[in-house]
Amino acid sequence: MSRFTSHLGLMLREDDRGIPITKDGRSTWEVLEPSLVYEVGEEGSGETIKVPFGTVTDLASIPWPARGMLPPDGPWVKAAVIHDYIYLLRGVGCGMQGGVYITYTRHQADRILREAMEVLGVPAWKRAIIYNAVRFGGAGGWGT
Repeated sequence: MSRFTSHLGLMLREDDRGIPITKDGRSTWEVLEPSLVYEVGEEGSGETIKVPFGTVTDLASIPWPARGMLPPDGPWVKAAVIHDYIYLLRGVGCGMQGGVYITYTRHQADRILREAMEVLGVPAWKRAIIYNAVRFGGAGGWGT
Protein backbone atom coordinates (compact mmCIF):
# COMPACT_ATOMS: atom_id res chain seq x y z
CA MET A 1 0.00 0.00 0.00
CA SER A 2 1.07 3.58 -0.57
CA ARG A 3 2.64 5.53 2.27
CA PHE A 4 4.17 8.79 3.35
CA THR A 5 7.85 8.36 4.14
CA SER A 6 8.49 11.75 5.74
CA HIS A 7 6.91 14.27 8.06
CA LEU A 8 5.30 17.51 6.92
CA GLY A 9 6.53 20.84 8.25
CA LEU A 10 4.67 24.00 7.26
CA MET A 11 5.16 27.70 7.92
CA LEU A 12 2.50 30.37 7.47
CA ARG A 13 3.62 32.78 4.74
CA GLU A 14 3.65 36.43 5.86
CA ASP A 15 4.59 39.73 4.32
CA ASP A 16 7.23 42.02 5.84
CA ARG A 17 4.62 43.45 8.25
CA GLY A 18 3.72 40.01 9.60
CA ILE A 19 0.39 39.89 7.76
CA PRO A 20 -0.51 36.44 6.38
CA ILE A 21 -0.23 36.17 2.60
CA THR A 22 -3.50 34.90 1.19
CA LYS A 23 -4.79 33.43 -2.06
CA ASP A 24 -8.50 33.84 -2.73
CA GLY A 25 -8.97 34.81 0.93
CA ARG A 26 -7.18 31.73 2.30
CA SER A 27 -3.82 31.65 4.07
CA THR A 28 -0.87 30.20 2.16
CA TRP A 29 1.75 27.93 3.66
CA GLU A 30 5.31 26.95 2.73
CA VAL A 31 6.79 23.45 3.03
CA LEU A 32 9.69 23.52 5.50
CA GLU A 33 11.17 20.07 5.76
CA PRO A 34 13.68 19.02 3.11
CA SER A 35 10.68 17.53 1.32
CA LEU A 36 7.38 15.74 1.85
CA VAL A 37 7.74 12.29 0.30
CA TYR A 38 4.88 10.04 -0.78
CA GLU A 39 5.30 6.55 -2.24
CA VAL A 40 2.60 5.99 -4.87
CA GLY A 41 0.91 2.63 -5.39
CA GLU A 42 2.13 -0.55 -3.81
CA GLU A 43 4.80 -0.34 -1.12
CA GLY A 44 8.18 -0.79 -2.75
CA SER A 45 6.88 0.41 -6.13
CA GLY A 46 9.74 2.87 -6.31
CA GLU A 47 7.37 5.57 -7.59
CA THR A 48 7.65 8.63 -5.37
CA ILE A 49 6.49 12.21 -5.28
CA LYS A 50 8.76 14.62 -3.40
CA VAL A 51 7.34 18.03 -2.57
CA PRO A 52 10.45 20.21 -2.15
CA PHE A 53 11.27 22.73 0.53
CA GLY A 54 9.70 26.10 -0.26
CA THR A 55 6.69 24.79 -2.17
CA VAL A 56 3.60 26.94 -1.51
CA THR A 57 0.21 25.42 -0.70
CA ASP A 58 -3.19 26.63 0.47
CA LEU A 59 -3.93 23.18 1.94
CA ALA A 60 -7.26 21.65 0.89
CA SER A 61 -9.57 23.72 -1.29
CA ILE A 62 -12.88 22.63 0.18
CA PRO A 63 -16.01 23.78 -1.71
CA TRP A 64 -17.98 26.40 0.21
CA PRO A 65 -21.04 24.22 0.95
CA ALA A 66 -18.83 21.71 2.81
CA ARG A 67 -16.41 24.06 4.60
CA GLY A 68 -18.28 23.80 7.90
CA MET A 69 -17.76 20.02 7.95
CA LEU A 70 -14.41 19.83 6.17
CA PRO A 71 -11.89 22.57 6.99
CA PRO A 72 -8.77 22.98 4.82
CA ASP A 73 -6.53 21.62 7.58
CA GLY A 74 -8.08 18.25 8.42
CA PRO A 75 -6.36 14.86 8.45
CA TRP A 76 -6.08 15.12 4.65
CA VAL A 77 -3.43 17.90 4.77
CA LYS A 78 -0.51 15.79 3.56
CA ALA A 79 -2.61 14.49 0.67
CA ALA A 80 -3.66 18.05 -0.19
CA VAL A 81 -0.04 19.24 -0.23
CA ILE A 82 0.93 16.41 -2.61
CA HIS A 83 -2.07 17.27 -4.80
CA ASP A 84 -1.29 21.01 -4.80
CA TYR A 85 2.29 20.26 -5.87
CA ILE A 86 1.16 18.10 -8.80
CA TYR A 87 -1.33 20.79 -9.86
CA LEU A 88 1.31 23.52 -9.47
CA LEU A 89 3.46 21.79 -12.09
CA ARG A 90 0.46 20.55 -14.10
CA GLY A 91 1.80 17.07 -13.52
CA VAL A 92 5.09 17.57 -15.38
CA GLY A 93 7.99 15.80 -13.71
CA CYS A 94 6.29 15.56 -10.30
CA GLY A 95 7.02 11.92 -9.71
CA MET A 96 10.07 9.75 -10.04
CA GLN A 97 10.61 6.06 -10.57
CA GLY A 98 13.98 4.43 -11.07
CA GLY A 99 15.65 7.82 -11.61
CA VAL A 100 13.19 8.77 -14.35
CA TYR A 101 10.77 11.68 -13.94
CA ILE A 102 7.07 10.88 -14.25
CA THR A 103 4.37 13.20 -15.57
CA TYR A 104 0.82 12.83 -14.29
CA THR A 105 -2.48 13.76 -15.89
CA ARG A 106 -5.05 15.75 -13.94
CA HIS A 107 -7.11 12.60 -13.47
CA GLN A 108 -4.08 10.75 -12.08
CA ALA A 109 -3.36 13.67 -9.74
CA ASP A 110 -6.89 13.50 -8.37
CA ARG A 111 -6.67 9.71 -7.94
CA ILE A 112 -3.39 10.15 -6.04
CA LEU A 113 -5.19 12.62 -3.75
CA ARG A 114 -7.91 10.05 -3.06
CA GLU A 115 -5.37 7.26 -2.52
CA ALA A 116 -3.28 9.41 -0.15
CA MET A 117 -6.36 10.37 1.87
CA GLU A 118 -7.15 6.68 2.30
CA VAL A 119 -3.57 6.07 3.51
CA LEU A 120 -4.11 8.84 6.08
CA GLY A 121 -7.28 7.20 7.36
CA VAL A 122 -9.73 9.82 6.07
CA PRO A 123 -13.24 8.31 6.19
CA ALA A 124 -14.67 7.25 2.82
CA TRP A 125 -17.49 9.82 2.84
CA LYS A 126 -15.02 12.68 3.37
CA ARG A 127 -12.70 11.32 0.67
CA ALA A 128 -15.67 11.20 -1.69
CA ILE A 129 -16.62 14.84 -1.05
CA ILE A 130 -13.07 16.11 -1.54
CA TYR A 131 -12.34 13.90 -4.56
CA ASN A 132 -15.59 14.80 -6.31
CA ALA A 133 -15.00 18.49 -5.57
CA VAL A 134 -11.59 18.47 -7.28
CA ARG A 135 -12.95 16.46 -10.21
CA PHE A 136 -15.79 18.95 -10.63
CA GLY A 137 -14.00 22.21 -9.85
CA GLY A 138 -10.29 21.56 -10.26
CA ALA A 139 -9.91 22.28 -13.97
CA GLY A 140 -9.20 25.97 -13.28
CA GLY A 141 -6.42 25.05 -10.87
CA TRP A 142 -4.93 22.73 -13.46
CA GLY A 143 -5.10 25.42 -16.08
CA THR A 144 -7.59 23.85 -18.46
